Amino acid sequence: MNIMDFNVKKLAADAGTFLSRAVQFTEEKLGQAEKTELDAHLENLLSKAECTKIWTEKIMKQTEVLLQPNPNARIEEFVYEKLDRKAPSRINNPELLGQYMIDAGTEFGPGTAYGNALIKCGETQKRIGTADRELIQTSALNFLTPLRNFIEGDYKTIAKERKLLQNKRLDLDAAKTRLKKAKAAETRASQLNSARLEGDNNMVNFSYMLNFLHVKWLKSEQELRITQSEFDRQAEITRLLLEGISSTHAHHLRCLNDFVEAQMTYYAQCYQYMLDLQKQLGRCFPSNYHCNNNQTSVAPVPSASSNVIGSSALTSTSGLVMTSPSNLIDLKECSGSRKARVLYDYDAANSSELSLLADEVITVFSVVGMDSDWLMGERGNQKGRVPITYLELLN
Repeated sequence: MNIMDFNVKKLAADAGTFLSRAVQFTEEKLGQAEKTELDAHLENLLSKAECTKIWTEKIMKQTEVLLQPNPNARIEEFVYEKLDRKAPSRINNPELLGQYMIDAGTEFGPGTAYGNALIKCGETQKRIGTADRELIQTSALNFLTPLRNFIEGDYKTIAKERKLLQNKRLDLDAAKTRLKKAKAAETRASQLNSARLEGDNNMVNFSYMLNFLHVKWLKSEQELRITQSEFDRQAEITRLLLEGISSTHAHHLRCLNDFVEAQMTYYAQCYQYMLDLQKQLGRCFPSNYHCNNNQTSVAPVPSASSNVIGSSALTSTSGLVMTSPSNLIDLKECSGSRKARVLYDYDAANSSELSLLADEVITVFSVVGMDSDWLMGERGNQKGRVPITYLELLN
């Protein structure tokens, strides 16, 4: 029963406090009550914290969009995160494209120029996909997580203490208003007392009322001192929390540096992968197959009579029999050297390769352990690796 009485009294006190704050807030908005202003330093800290929260949210959300453009995937990751469960691993776009290219190249045939190129491109795309996955994981751990911790942790604490400060400020101003009214009432009562009303009963009643107002005034003064003390204490707590925003900025700066380094690593990896791919494609395909975007036309593709890729054995004008590139692959499995005619000009990429001129005849032979797309070529005293697809094997 006592507990119930205590709960009822506490509920009534809380309701009275809430009503007092509501009245004070309304009168302030209507310009009918004075408002205690916070000091300039605290106002600046509050503004800085609010600005930090707004821009941190924007940066965090846009970074998530950058790392995961698919909104459905972001929603799924958010749900798994709230459920405290690990999201299932899914193949990303570069990996999916790479797998399609590899499957297509396998279907067309790894021995064909197009099929071989598709496989090489697919492998590069899958490596880019792996780098993309590493970028997402590193950025989420070193950049997004600290930003999210600030929004969901530190700033929520600041917002809670700021709201409590606002309530203490309303209590303080309400106490000031009550004290002001009590002083005004006591002053008017004192003025009436000086008029010396006639009649004993009136004087007794008036003295009682004057004493009551004086007690009320003293109580209002005591209440004001308490609310002022609570307000000052809460203002100090809020100020200490807000001064931590500078440390937050320093921490976010380190996180930003980690994010930039992760991006640098990612783009450097992608650049290197594409350089390697370009070099591989340059070795496998003649220069006149490459499209020049600055030209309105494409270099002509050699006719079937001059390109033996995928064709049967043909007879050249010199009477020599030219075989298909499949015989070039067979050459790597046997010993000895053969003569081969160069189909297209080729510039050596390094000192281990041999530059070629179209229509010249060179000697080629296989070397154990060499890449299947290459043979060792010899022209006089010059020797170096040459790409198979640039050659016609002569019988």
